[in-house]
Amino acid sequence: MPRYLIVAVFLTLAGLAVVAKAGYIMTVQKDYWTVVAASQKQHNDTVKPARGNILSCDGQLMASSIPSYKVYLDFQPGKKRGEALDTAAAHKLDTLWTENIDTICNSLHEIFPSRSAAEFKELIQKGRYKQNGDKSIGARHWAIWPRFIDYNTFLQLRALPIFCLPVNKGGFHCENYTERQQPFGSLASRTLGGLKRASDSAYYGLELSYDSILRGTTGIVRYQKVRNKTVTFTEIAPEDGADVITTIDVGMQDLVERSLIEEMKKPLTNGDMGVAILMEVKTGDIKAIASLTKGKDGEYHESQNHAINYTCEPGSVFKVASMLVALDDGVVDTSYVIHTGCGIAKMHGRDMKDHNWRNGGYGDINVARTLEVSSNIGVSHVIDKFYGANPEKYVEGLYRIGIHDDLGLEIQGYETPKIRMPRKNKRGQYENWSKTALPWMSIGYETQIAPINTVTFYNAIANDGKMMRPRFVKKIVKNGEVIAETKPEVLRERIAKPQTIKTMQTVLRHVVSQGLGRKAGSRSFAVAGKTGTAQVADQYGGYHSGITRYWLSFCGYFPADNPRYTCIVCIKKQGLPASGGGMSGVAFHHISEGVMAQSLKLRVEDARDSTSILLPDVKNGNVAAADYVLGQLGVKTDGEVGTLQGGSQPVWGNAQRRKNDVQLTKQKLNYEQMPDVKGMGASDALYLLEDLGLKVRLSGKGRVLHQSIPAGYALRSGMTCDLHLE
Repeated sequence: MPRYLIVAVFLTLAGLAVVAKAGYIMTVQKDYWTVVAASQKQHNDTVKPARGNILSCDGQLMASSIPSYKVYLDFQPGKKRGEALDTAAAHKLDTLWTENIDTICNSLHEIFPSRSAAEFKELIQKGRYKQNGDKSIGARHWAIWPRFIDYNTFLQLRALPIFCLPVNKGGFHCENYTERQQPFGSLASRTLGGLKRASDSAYYGLELSYDSILRGTTGIVRYQKVRNKTVTFTEIAPEDGADVITTIDVGMQDLVERSLIEEMKKPLTNGDMGVAILMEVKTGDIKAIASLTKGKDGEYHESQNHAINYTCEPGSVFKVASMLVALDDGVVDTSYVIHTGCGIAKMHGRDMKDHNWRNGGYGDINVARTLEVSSNIGVSHVIDKFYGANPEKYVEGLYRIGIHDDLGLEIQGYETPKIRMPRKNKRGQYENWSKTALPWMSIGYETQIAPINTVTFYNAIANDGKMMRPRFVKKIVKNGEVIAETKPEVLRERIAKPQTIKTMQTVLRHVVSQGLGRKAGSRSFAVAGKTGTAQVADQYGGYHSGITRYWLSFCGYFPADNPRYTCIVCIKKQGLPASGGGMSGVAFHHISEGVMAQSLKLRVEDARDSTSILLPDVKNGNVAAADYVLGQLGVKTDGEVGTLQGGSQPVWGNAQRRKNDVQLTKQKLNYEQMPDVKGMGASDALYLLEDLGLKVRLSGKGRVLHQSIPAGYALRSGMTCDLHLE
């Protein structure tokens, strides 16, 4: 018990000591510890992660985040609100400004040439002597430059006198922003998307669709103030965003945009809006996509992604879908003959016209020729005759071949097609459906389809009936590792019977080779496709505002015998002339040739046929020049007047000078007769004939096509020979 008593007494005394000390701190030392507590304030703040990049299919940077700054001056640095001004510090700063202001303003002019040094001096002086609401002198947040600047420019400013001082002494400070930039400028800008600078939030394109992946995870940092120092503790580390690898090819994108703009800028075209999409046949990858609108400045800009959200009446490119339904249902074949007459036919009281009705029409043509010449009468006759009593079957056929499918694109703003299904009321009568609806629907009116749906449908024809979902993103990469991959997705294994697809492929090839799509074709490879020209509504939804607007299109694929790419080009313009084949088809031609040229071998050695002997055509003339050219081509010569190795054509050597060359020529030719110079270049023919003592007059450019003195004619001194070149 005595030991327990000792312990109890000890603990009691210790407890009383703690209570006494606490009371002493709460009373006597209250003011001291209040100051200490105030100096140990802490607060948490968020840390933004680095936003992921968007890259092209071959790894080129297409969108990236870089820092940008807005710079300001505080002419009362170090002074807190409500505090008295430190006159000594203010006087020192004024002295610095007086000594360095000219140097600073001259440097600012060099950094920003659009504003003179005098203008900068006036701006700074205005800020230095500005009177504030609290009657203090000197602006606290005075903008030096009204726009955002990049990091390198910020470093240049940071090196200037006064600007290089700490913020609480010199007053130079900035607001830091993260700016999203696209290194290739406007290329595919609407598809890539953008960020709102103020809120740093995505609002369209792939930036919006993949915002959660690109953005990353925000971190949390704690700032602990201990006396006069601030200690930083990372509570949650930020996690940077992942990179998005797109299907877009930068080279193809540039080619597509340039080809579209060049065609739209032509005086006869003068397009108001244009769309072009290039899709890879087997995968559905979008290699290029352009949506251009003419601005008030007369230039073309990507203001809206019309390729996916502009739904309008597609025109004659829709005729392929109509005929595919009829062929697949077996109601007609390509040999079925249609009487189109003089180019005008009555369709339930309305005139249906072909584009050549003023020239007498096409008369009797079969189904294949109907598509080749894009006959409105031919297509509407077939659909009206075989589906007029049951229009639901025709529309169901359109749904079956995939032209009406919702593609489920990941890009925001996509508009699904609108092809209405005829409905009957309780009395068995069609509602909001007239007898003329079906004929006009069959040729591309009374429907609303975006270009992305049309090109997807044509791509299925090129892909032997397999419809692929358009793909914009291939994979997601983080720290060099693939964390997600988007595989090519099949929407429909078969949109029609195999034989129907083969038939349509043949017809589309003939449209380009012998129909209205000739200008879209190429001499280097076969092209298949279809033209389209449709009158579209104005911005108020009407057709009779006094200005006729046309939607011109060409959709096809190439090379036709082994399709690799499908492309659609659409142009919206006002007034005539208006031709889908002659305008959109021309842009398609340039795109297809440019894309195919990218896959050609560029080295001459790679293109040489090693199994054949190809000898250049060498004519008599300046033999030294000829020998030099042959040497550069790698063709060896034998002797002074020898032959090409591997051939029997004479070749002049280069061992002697011009004088000797002329002598060798004289040995070869009879100087009493006129030589044959046809096929020679101008310089060679001129050199040879003047050495013979003839006077020569040239006309035209290129090779000699005609000579006034025939070969073998007896020559006389002083004769004049006229050479006509081609």
